[in-house]
Amino acid sequence: MRIIVLGGAGKMGCISVQSLALDDRVDEVIIADINTEQAQIVADYIDSPKIKIQKVDLNDEENFVKSLEGSDVCLNATVYYTNLAVMEACLKAGVHYTDMGGLFYGTREQLKLHDRFVAGGVSAVLCMGSAPGVPNIQTRYAAERLDTIQSIKIYDGIKPPAPDDLRFSYAVPTIVDELTVEPMVFENGEFVAKPPLSGFEDYWFEPPLGMIPMHLSLHSEVATLPVTFKEMGVKDCFFKINYWGMAQKTVEKVRVLADFGFDSKEPIEVNGNLIAPRDLMISLLSGYVHSVTDLLAPPAAKPPDWTKEIVTEIRGTKDGQEITYRLGTLTCKGALPTGLAPAIAAIWLAEGRVVLACTHQKLPLTL
Repeated sequence: MRIIVLGGAGKMGCISVQSLALDDRVDEVIIADINTEQAQIVADYIDSPKIKIQKVDLNDEENFVKSLEGSDVCLNATVYYTNLAVMEACLKAGVHYTDMGGLFYGTREQLKLHDRFVAGGVSAVLCMGSAPGVPNIQTRYAAERLDTIQSIKIYDGIKPPAPDDLRFSYAVPTIVDELTVEPMVFENGEFVAKPPLSGFEDYWFEPPLGMIPMHLSLHSEVATLPVTFKEMGVKDCFFKINYWGMAQKTVEKVRVLADFGFDSKEPIEVNGNLIAPRDLMISLLSGYVHSVTDLLAPPAAKPPDWTKEIVTEIRGTKDGQEITYRLGTLTCKGALPTGLAPAIAAIWLAEGRVVLACTHQKLPLTL
């Protein structure tokens, strides 16, 4: 079994590489990345003979398609706005596909490729990271035990860092978008946009997380779950998180930059050069991230000293009685489920256990 991890040198992709290299079912793991120096750091840390490094440039479509040939599955761990281009390449190469999410709008566009993937005999499992991913599985568990579903409420609770820790918890471009773009909710049977950083509520997680302030964020679960379970009567769905696992001070600083226009994608002229303010901001902020070796290291905490809980509350009815399922997934290492879940999906695609052609959450329940 040969699995190529696109962006495998990145902050979440390295976790996928590690998970795949440790799995006996996998023969070869390709770290496909434009940053081969970073890829070598990942490979050296994991220290597995299964790992190979391949330089890949997504802008070179012809060579990118060739790089996919011979692999069973492509696990796309790059920033979400490459998803459509990577899926197109997988179609041409005849390689199965999975990713970590499309941030609502990207996911909706990806689902339009369903018929072409069916015709090509290729399967794709979308949104199979931590969240989206785990909440979709949790929702399906409840759906199989209910007659109707009224609401799906998702809470991603992360142990807050020290107030003076200004680092980002995962990909800076994705967090900037989640922080500045209006979050979508499914409300009374309709998709509705809400202001960024709105909908605050205090929510109780397993100790030692405890009570954490949660707010709305743009996320792919809201794009798919109300559609998947439409026939069960879903009326409401939202996704909430606590400052994306970062210090509140960090989020406030980025919000100030956005208020002054630094989130704009429209280029402006500076000393005769055209520069998009958003590109400049992300380039400067990209230094405030965890190193891949920090992310790959064993967790400092041990159960029950949890650092993250992903909770989905599914309210519905069974035999006329109102029932609410509260399903929580706990981890001592916040990045672990984001890289592990798609790694498992990739293995199952390679094994032929998942033959769905561009779906987003109908995996068997026992991940």
